This record gives sequence, C-alpha cells and structure tokens, in this order.
Amino acid sequence: MLAAELRDRGHEVVAPDLPCDDESAGLTEYTDTVVEAIGEHTGLVVVAHSFGGFTGPLVCDRVSADLLVMLQAQVPVPGESPGQWWDNTGYGPARQDADRRRGVAEGTDEGALSLVLHDTPADLAAEFMAEHQRTQAPTPFGKPWPLDTWPKVPTRFLMSSDDRFFPPEFMRRTVTERLGFQPDEMPGDHCPMLGHPKELADRLEAYRTAL
Repeated sequence: MLAAELRDRGHEVVAPDLPCDDESAGLTEYTDTVVEAIGEHTGLVVVAHSFGGFTGPLVCDRVSADLLVMLQAQVPVPGESPGQWWDNTGYGPARQDADRRRGVAEGTDEGALSLVLHDTPADLAAEFMAEHQRTQAPTPFGKPWPLDTWPKVPTRFLMSSDDRFFPPEFMRRTVTERLGFQPDEMPGDHCPMLGHPKELADRLEAYRTAL
C-alpha cells in the first residue's frame, strides 16, 4: 500500500524481501540484500520497520543515504544482539502493563489480527496474513549488532500511537533513551504502511522536504 502511494507520487521504491527464513542468514546477509537491491539509486530515504531497525542503520553505514526513518522500529545499541533487545529494553513488563490496562489477561494469545493488525482494514489484514507471512529463522538473534556508533545520517523516528505489540509508552521511553530525542507519532497499529499509507507517505515526504 505504501509503495503504491509513493510510486503514484513519482518516487522510486525499493522494497527487497529479506532472507528471514534462511537459517544461514544473519544481519550481515540482510544488509547485503538491501544494499544489492539499492544498486545505483541515490537520494535515498531508508525506512526501517520493526525488526528492520537492526538492519536499517547497517544499510546507512554502507550507502550514502539522505535520511533514515525508523518506523515503529526496534532501536539497537552497539554490541546488543536482537535476542537481548527484549530484556534490555524492559519490553516484557512494559507490554504486560499495557495489556493489563487494555483489560487483557496475562498469557492471553490475542493473535496477529488483534495484536498487530487491528487498525488495518480487515480484508487487507487477511490478505497480508495469507500471502506475506514467512518463518523467521533464529540466526540473526544471537549475534551482536556490529556498529560501534549510530551511522552519521539524519535520523527520525515515527511511531504508531495505537500499536498493541510495541505499546506507545514503551516506544516513547525506548526512543528517548536510545536515540536522545522524542519520536513523532501518527495513528495506526504495528503496520501503519497498510492501514494509513497516505498519511505515512505524507510524513515521509515532509521529512525529505525538511532536510
């Protein structure tokens, strides 16, 4: 949805599929895949969503990007593996607290449609679940994030204020602690590129214009 919206506005979009179901592929291979897909494109705005927060900065460390937008993304710190991120950020207690305030009992399995895609149109959410879900191999979770510092690229964080998977209070705190600035916010669940593609495209264009 977002890619189509951006293309309709005259932008080129590169959206490679990462080798997430490849048992031999880690963050290095994920980054290689994106860099290869970028090829000779210039004037880049790299958008990193969710677990892509570990890959997006690595891409920006290897290519000349004008902007990195972290979209409801995990924010790594040097030496931290993706597997350590959950405990290091206090995700578990934060999520339990957010669920409790929503009236969800601890241990309840809500399912992806309720937890991740509740603000996405039902037909689009069903299509996404049926056609785009892939198995995530555990390989990337065990190795440290390899950068010593954040890449030298202008960075913005755009969070979804209605996400149940990464609750807003948790995301605000994590972004502030790890990136040193407050995130911008827009409506949406964990996947605003599906439920709010026009507003997201507006936000990305505004970020690019403001450089």
